Formats: sequence, C-alpha cells, structure tokens
Amino acid sequence: MTSRRMDSRVRDSEFEERVIAINRVAKVVQGGRRFSFTALVTVGNGKGRVGIGYGKAKEVPTAIQKGIEIAKRSMVDVPMAGTTIIHEVIGVHGASRVMLKPASPGTGVIAGGAVRQILEAAGIRDVLAKSLGSPTHVNVAKATMDAIARQRRPEEVARARGKRPEEIFPPALLAAYRSAELMKTQVSE
Repeated sequence: MTSRRMDSRVRDSEFEERVIAINRVAKVVQGGRRFSFTALVTVGNGKGRVGIGYGKAKEVPTAIQKGIEIAKRSMVDVPMAGTTIIHEVIGVHGASRVMLKPASPGTGVIAGGAVRQILEAAGIRDVLAKSLGSPTHVNVAKATMDAIARQRRPEEVARARGKRPEEIFPPALLAAYRSAELMKTQVSE
C-alpha cells in the first residue's frame, strides 16, 4: 500500500461520521416509479470541526458515502468555551429555527434529532438546544450549522465594541475559551 493511501486512511479515521436521516424518494416515469435514497450525514472530529452533507443515490450505502464526502468538504470551525458554546444564538434556515444556549459542565447535550448528532460530532458536550418551527431534518440540520456559524469569538466581539475581551466576558468563560483554543493548536501541530 502506498504511503499516500495510508495517509488518507489515517486522516479519514480522525472523523466521526453519523447518519442523521435516510429517506426513500421516488421519481414517477412512464413505466412507473423509480426509487432512490437520500442520506443526511454529519462528519466531525470531536474537537471543534463539523460539517453536514446530503447525498442521493440508487442504494443506501452509496448515498451515505456521497453525503460523507460533501460533509467533509463543508466543514466549519466551532468556537468553544471548554465543552460548550460561547454565547446564545439562533440559527435559521427556511421555516426552521434552532436556538443554542451554553450550559455548565456536566449538563450534557440537551437536544434531539439532527441537532444532537451535529453538536456531538463537533465535540460540544454541554449545551441546551431547542428546535423551533419546521421539524424537517434537512432544514433543522442547516439551521444548526447556521447557528454554529453565527458563533463569534470573544476577540471579534471585543474588537467590534472597541474593548478588551476581559471587559465583556466573564473570567471563567474567557479562561475556558482560551484553554480550548490552546488545546486545538496543540492537537493540530
């Protein structure tokens, strides 16, 4: 086996892949119906990176594989304060809205369905979430990703307000955020 193939397998094994939903869809043609499958998948490294993908194929395993490939290409960084998010946020996609709130250590992921799968794949261990509006898996997943993308780092918020992070954020939250960022840089090196 070449070293290049080995490197890609090692890289792939660092990601946690989760199937959120599988759906059978039909296309009506002249001779009847043609069935195919869609798979909504999330991929995360458990250390602050996550993405979602939506694959469609004639067989379930192929749809899942396509979804995984799309999810890996659409990964985003999640700013975290220890094992939770930095601030409360609402993500919107279509008629779905997802509210995420930081929680104290030991709370766990209080969420269901697509939201839970995405947050756990990202490595968020303590958060409160509520799905509002349409319960469609795809829209809820995209609203969750929107909420994650709307997270602002303490430095960004402080810079926008013309202050230092110490003046805005509680010391414990700022310390947890900085230790989480330090861990990310040590792991990536």
